[in-house]
Amino acid sequence: MIELPDSEIVALSKEHTLWTWSAQAHVSPIPVKKAKGVYFWDVDGKRYLDMNSMTMCVNIGHGNERVIEAICEQARELPYVGPGMASKPRAALGKLLSEIVPEGLTKFLFTLGGADANENAVKCARAYTGKHKILTRYRSYHGATYGAVALTGDPRRSAWEPTVMPGVVHFLDPYRYRSTFHRTNPHISEAEFTKDYLNHLEEIITYEGPDTIAAVLLETVTGTNGIIIPPEGYLQGVRELCDKYKILYIADEVMSGFGRTGEWFAVNHWNVKPDIMTMAKGLTSGYAPLGCVAMRPEIAATFDEKPFEGGLTYNAHPISLAAAIANIEVMRQDRIVENAKESGRVMADMLAELVERHPSVGEVRSIGLFGIVEVVKDRKTRQPMAPFGKNSPEMTALKKYLLDKGIYLYTHWHTILLIPPLIITPDELTEAFTIIDKALEITDQATVKE
Repeated sequence: MIELPDSEIVALSKEHTLWTWSAQAHVSPIPVKKAKGVYFWDVDGKRYLDMNSMTMCVNIGHGNERVIEAICEQARELPYVGPGMASKPRAALGKLLSEIVPEGLTKFLFTLGGADANENAVKCARAYTGKHKILTRYRSYHGATYGAVALTGDPRRSAWEPTVMPGVVHFLDPYRYRSTFHRTNPHISEAEFTKDYLNHLEEIITYEGPDTIAAVLLETVTGTNGIIIPPEGYLQGVRELCDKYKILYIADEVMSGFGRTGEWFAVNHWNVKPDIMTMAKGLTSGYAPLGCVAMRPEIAATFDEKPFEGGLTYNAHPISLAAAIANIEVMRQDRIVENAKESGRVMADMLAELVERHPSVGEVRSIGLFGIVEVVKDRKTRQPMAPFGKNSPEMTALKKYLLDKGIYLYTHWHTILLIPPLIITPDELTEAFTIIDKALEITDQATVKE
């Protein structure tokens, strides 16, 4: 164990680290000492309730001894093996995944995380179809590496443009609360709403040319850009369009997978089977880095006689695979997916109460333990509390209040994301929402008075 005084952790980290998603002069990291269950503690002993599962990944909670022991056992037996070799955890995880992923996805390419899983999914789709274009949505986020950020539609792409992946075309999300198509007729039926957005996608396909499009890549439930839950019939319609035009459907389940929505994978809610599915985050609950591309065998067969030109030094790293195996076993043994569904109903009720109590809450949405609060200045106009792609003094003050009171969560522009570990209890949710309720009084003061 490295001998280092707690008092030096922040100073040395800031001196030698280039921090991501941050202006370096303004970085103020929490020096984390330990974590257990749904909580973590800093070096001064302050406790935080983790309402973001760190980076939306610690699905089974912190400090699970069964996963930790599996990692230790694997490290003692075989800490590393080359990516071109077979290993016991590689064999076991492939079998285990084939039992829980949507039917038909039987081949797995292991990666290091979600971004390279999405990039490799694109490689496979292009190789299989012989086509090059990839359609993704404007409110999507698919990763921060150069290829994945090109697939991303949100402003995180802008800093690195021109990106290095050509052929990416973006289209609009079925975002009911801020629908481009329905500002003057917000009471349109769900069926009509869905049809309008499927027509929009089909029109884009027509303009771009189906013979040039390899795949449509979607976050099943849009994550940090709004927890946008697809309306009934939308994903089924996307599947039908892909079949009609001989385009692959890639489901990005990096954030929404492994119980987050109350199902093993979000696509299960709509009984939709993608051709390719990407995973990470909850795959190991963050205990070790791992991503995965699941695909139909005929797509993998593209490389039966020609090499798959690509690889990663830590591809199928045995310690990460062992963590994933133990993580899935814990999820099964402890009924964690079922708990996410049950606790998700509790959280949905608590979210609904915020709408009733706070004029700055425009809308709330959730599915399982995947929730969001839209904070607005004016409910009638739906003016957001922070501009698109930016922060605001009100949202900064709200987040500071929450952190001061020991609630750790992620605010994104004008929204509050609620993505706790799936083991959270109703009492722990109450603890968080009691403080969130008080914090929203800050933004209430900035609303337009009627």
